[in-house]
Amino acid sequence: MPSPIITLTKTIASDLHTLFEFQLDKEGIYLAAFTPKDPTDKAAYIEKYSKFLTDPTNNTQTIKVDDQIVGSIGKFVMFGDNEITYWIDRKFWGQGIATMALQAFLEIEKSRPLHGRVAFDNFGSQKVLEKCGFVKIGTDKGFANGRNEEVEEYIYMLEDITTIPFQV
Repeated sequence: MPSPIITLTKTIASDLHTLFEFQLDKEGIYLAAFTPKDPTDKAAYIEKYSKFLTDPTNNTQTIKVDDQIVGSIGKFVMFGDNEITYWIDRKFWGQGIATMALQAFLEIEKSRPLHGRVAFDNFGSQKVLEKCGFVKIGTDKGFANGRNEEVEEYIYMLEDITTIPFQV
């Protein structure tokens, strides 16, 4: 089976409606853990992410497979650190799309160091980060709306683009 053709495009306002639908998935919410208090509030989602699209410190990209929107990936600044975030529609999990999208994103997003945070039991996302050269540097705990409890998260960091092993 050939690898899917992954493209990243700058996210536009009309993409947000499709991306909102992906983040309603209950399993995705559980794995992401650190989600909005009410992930069904579309107006709040559109308002929040519309601001991200105009913030020059953010780099928000829409992930497409064969011109179909399948997720999003982006860089934002939190507490002075450059952070990575991504979300893939569950129908496309397990196909290497997140890894390929992150590899492509790291070619256009040059901010370093770049941090990623992932719930302790989100093994798929941990593998994505590790395949792309991120190294686990610590842990943290925080209240996770997606689970309605405190959850441990692993903190990953990518220091230099030359450390990316590029494997799927």
